[in-house]
Amino acid sequence: MSDVRPYLWLIPVLPLTAAVITGLFGPRLLRRYSHWPCILAGVGAFIVAVMAFLAVHQGIAASEEDQAHQIQVYYEWIKVGEPGIGRGIEVGFGLNADALSTMMALMVTFVSTVIAIYSVGYMHGDEGYARFFAEVSLFVFMMTTLVLADNFALLYLGWEGVGLCSYLLIGFWFTRPAAAAAARKAFLVTRIGDMGFLLGILLLWSRFGHYLDYQHIFDHVQKANEAGTLDQGLLTTACLLLLCGAVGKSAQFPLHVWLPDAMEGPTPVSALIHAATMVTAGVYLVARCTPLFILTPFAQVVVATLGAISALLTALIALTQNDLKRVLAYSTISQLGYMFLALGSGVPSAGEGLVTFAVLAATFHLFTHAFFKALLFLSAGSVMHAMGNIIDMRRFGGLRKVLPQTHWTFLCGALALAGFPLLSGFWSKDEVLDVAWTAGLHANPYRSWYLILWIIGLITAGLTAFYTFRAYFMTFWGEERIPPEAFEHHHSQAAHGETSHLESPPVMTIPLMILAVFAVGVGAVLGPSHLFGDFVAHTPGLPSRSAEESLNFFTMILSSVIALGGIGMAYWMYVRQPDVPARLVKAAQGLYQLSLNKFYIDELYEAFILTPLAGFTTFIRIFDLYVLDSLVDLTGQLFRWLGFRFRPVQNGLVQFYALAMVLGLTVFLIALVSKL
Repeated sequence: MSDVRPYLWLIPVLPLTAAVITGLFGPRLLRRYSHWPCILAGVGAFIVAVMAFLAVHQGIAASEEDQAHQIQVYYEWIKVGEPGIGRGIEVGFGLNADALSTMMALMVTFVSTVIAIYSVGYMHGDEGYARFFAEVSLFVFMMTTLVLADNFALLYLGWEGVGLCSYLLIGFWFTRPAAAAAARKAFLVTRIGDMGFLLGILLLWSRFGHYLDYQHIFDHVQKANEAGTLDQGLLTTACLLLLCGAVGKSAQFPLHVWLPDAMEGPTPVSALIHAATMVTAGVYLVARCTPLFILTPFAQVVVATLGAISALLTALIALTQNDLKRVLAYSTISQLGYMFLALGSGVPSAGEGLVTFAVLAATFHLFTHAFFKALLFLSAGSVMHAMGNIIDMRRFGGLRKVLPQTHWTFLCGALALAGFPLLSGFWSKDEVLDVAWTAGLHANPYRSWYLILWIIGLITAGLTAFYTFRAYFMTFWGEERIPPEAFEHHHSQAAHGETSHLESPPVMTIPLMILAVFAVGVGAVLGPSHLFGDFVAHTPGLPSRSAEESLNFFTMILSSVIALGGIGMAYWMYVRQPDVPARLVKAAQGLYQLSLNKFYIDELYEAFILTPLAGFTTFIRIFDLYVLDSLVDLTGQLFRWLGFRFRPVQNGLVQFYALAMVLGLTVFLIALVSKL
């Protein structure tokens, strides 16, 4: 049981097999049973992930380093020249089982499988049913490859793979122009970050050893640092380039603009991207590369600052959005910002234990967020399913009696997201704030700045509670309002002999209940008990833990008061005094429009980047067509003109050619004699 290597490969291979089977045989043979390969592969991968988790845990408990960190290289993938000589490189196709990777694999496979089961009901009757489950399986394969990779090359393969799968799934309904545009936007925006990520990998490869496995590079950098030969500027550049990839994948400012538009895909896809795959990859990358980031304080503070800006900016945008799924989308960006805030606050000058605590806080919030954000998106999908695909909160309300199971599960997710005391989000979010607070109290070059970031985190906590319960009260409280599209959908189901009530079928509500249990209790089980921290802290490369991880009751009480205040404010404005929001909008129309229009960031990109680039490409096109082509045509015309002028010489008369030869020979002889 302690050796996980013989079966570790099954975690990514099972979903890949399901993707191939469903893609080849789903449309014609499996059809409405196309979900079975995806679900069975997900269950199988989860079971293997549990076995890997237990094996690593057993190694940690027994203090056996070789069992707590297991690597299996299955074959030589890339080899050019000799590593260490010139520009040689050697990369194996290897998987890594340690505390961080097995925790991520456990979360990804579990949440993805629950979402796949939910999708059976949500995608029922869709023409692309088989294609959907094939792409979901491929998505899980790419994500598990990413988190289990033992080197940057394999991680990059999974990294680009999840980008491709997100493009396919966001644009799943590709006949809709909005979905096709959203897929292109997601693909292109994330490519910007991925280019920086690739350059960062190449820089590490060229300057810090010619192997791309994590441990080799981390050890090489650490030895250079201890010897005093580390090029600090080069390492900072490499870390910032790696951060570019993380910012793009995790939709952080300024590359956050793709994620809200990704709501054009099916709701299970939104849950998959926001909870278990894609956006979590950026957080995982920075956490995995902590041994590099802690050696460059400037890169650390950039990580924390971008996280805080993203958290606050998108929380302000979420305040005024009327699309329920977009509120949750901006919430995801904001919560990911919290995770980056924690990762960037782990400055070693404030104590090495704070570094580990920062990684634990970020990954713990990533872990709890996966459950309550998947729950919220799937609950929103249940609302959308019942309302005939209407998701505008202004068009429905008072649904708590119409959709009782969806209502209670959404409430569980909303309370967890808002940081309600003793629920999952409360424990993990408080740890994030505690890390920033600790970084601001201890001596380091950016001490005062970290205190400002901590204040931003507190403000964001209050905004999160308010906009989350604004969405909850607008959807489930107030006067009962159901759009006509819901009744049309209702009658369509009845005509086909299906269940006609508005509440979702059990295949959708049971996954909601499962996720609700985790959203409510997983934080309380793993947080105060330190079970999560005691496990993930043994990730290779992290310093030993220290007292910084003890509970900070000041932060806990303060954040609880702020969260409860935000919930109370939302209740007062949208239940007790529902006319207040309209009066506030009228009084602060400028600020309202600024938030409603997402601070016009998309328009700024359009004006200062896209339009100039479009103008430049138009100029290049005109220059190519009318200048370069004209020069080429002129060259051809010139030789044609010369040929036309010499054409009379080629008259086909032998006597003319003989005369020309005699004249030429005569001129040659005269010239020769004159020189003699």
